[in-house]
Amino acid sequence: MKAMLRRIGAATWARSLEFVRDRSSLGWNLVFPILMVAGLALVFSGPGQPLFKVAVIAPPAAALDAGLHPFLGTPQVQFYREDTVAAALPKVQRHRIDLLVDVTAQPPHYWVNTQSPKGALLERLIAGSGGAAMRREATTGREIRYVDWVAPGVLGMNMMFACLFGIGYVIVRYRKNGYLKRLNATPLRAVEFLVAQLLSRLTLILIVNALVFGACRLLLGLRMEGSYLDLLVVVAVGAFSMIAMGLVVSARLASEELAGGILNVISTPMMVVCGVFFSMDGAPRALQIAAECLPLTHLLNAARAIMLDGAGLAQLAYPLGVLALMSAVYLALGAALFKWRQD
Repeated sequence: MKAMLRRIGAATWARSLEFVRDRSSLGWNLVFPILMVAGLALVFSGPGQPLFKVAVIAPPAAALDAGLHPFLGTPQVQFYREDTVAAALPKVQRHRIDLLVDVTAQPPHYWVNTQSPKGALLERLIAGSGGAAMRREATTGREIRYVDWVAPGVLGMNMMFACLFGIGYVIVRYRKNGYLKRLNATPLRAVEFLVAQLLSRLTLILIVNALVFGACRLLLGLRMEGSYLDLLVVVAVGAFSMIAMGLVVSARLASEELAGGILNVISTPMMVVCGVFFSMDGAPRALQIAAECLPLTHLLNAARAIMLDGAGLAQLAYPLGVLALMSAVYLALGAALFKWRQD
């Protein structure tokens, strides 16, 4: 047992030193996310676009149109379906949506944030739309800046690339240049090598992202309502899941070009549908289902719940459970498919 731990420790230390000594790669991982967050904060620091988004609680088979209520026929408003008031009301409080309407209640209800200018304007549209009178329910909540919402997405995206390419591309390169073949002649076993790669990458990602997060919080005043320890746990579980995903890609490939292409095919959809730059509320159901199958979605949902809403780990059992399940599946596949040599 001691000999195995010594071998894992030595391999972990060697891989970590390799990354730290690559100053260009280390600098890029530190500077790029800070510049990205600062740039987005500058671009979106002005007033928002005049786009209204309204959540609707409606019967499952009913279309969200004027047939339910004349207000739902307003062409300047984007309506989308929510399942419960409990799930949608925090979005009204956080200014993520401008209004919540429940047409299943008698009489119909709507919830408006009294601190939202858009909500006040939508109230006037409701009053002038005709149809059954709606009962007003007021709520309050401080607006979340776009930079507070997008910062977890940018940091998560940076971590995704570091996880996938840092483990997937590197192991393929090792296999191509014969490094794995030489390691195979040592007492180091395959499982020990894989564990060392995972530990090294996870440790470096946590350190680098902690530094980047600290810099962003200091420079941009990012909102942090929850526990730093809870956030660390979520980031560690999410990073491990994406590292294990990269391990599956690298398990048998010997072509860096092919590995890079596959990793780009995996990472590009995650940038688009996982809510990095914009919310998936109101997106087509097929895209939402696809996003649920990707680890970055659950990582960002959990991180934003902690940072913006002050959620604890007990409230994040679902995303953490999904990430843990994905990690186990990816790790088992990677270990089963791994080979030392090229064909």
